[in-house]
Amino acid sequence: MWLKIGLIFTSIFSKTILLLLHFDSSKIMIKKEIAYSILDLAVVSEGKSFRQTFDDSVAIAQLAENSGYKRYWLAEHHNMDAIGSSATSILIGKIAEETQHIRVGSGGIMLPNHSPLIIAEQFGTLGTLYPNRIDLGLGRAPGTDQATASAIRSDFSKQRCSFHLKFKKFKRIFR
Repeated sequence: MWLKIGLIFTSIFSKTILLLLHFDSSKIMIKKEIAYSILDLAVVSEGKSFRQTFDDSVAIAQLAENSGYKRYWLAEHHNMDAIGSSATSILIGKIAEETQHIRVGSGGIMLPNHSPLIIAEQFGTLGTLYPNRIDLGLGRAPGTDQATASAIRSDFSKQRCSFHLKFKKFKRIFR
């Protein structure tokens, strides 16, 4: 049996992907809804301030929400001149405040950079302020260069290697 699958979409804001399946020269078309999301770094463009960048992120989230996107996530990166998403949980709160129903979250918070208790408290607070709208993605990469990772946590290498233990602790706290 011969099978061909093609994905067709028309723009960055399209909400539907059309799957074309071909079986033995007969054509079957299946329409399937895909939940679209945006992962933002809050990139600081040349000539723009951090404030303008944050306002742009709000505008993108609002446009995404009005276009049917389901999630708007921010990525944690530190000590980079052109990236404004270092205080991820604060920006998540700002985006959630300026939107109505889109889910807002992290993609992700680098757990080796933080105490599991602090992350649980921050996201628990966000979840209370914006019920059923806050997502938390966790990661174990540094989210920066080695010098900055060491400035964030002097024992970063040890923390990265103990990710599974921190994750277990985080799950216990968040129950």
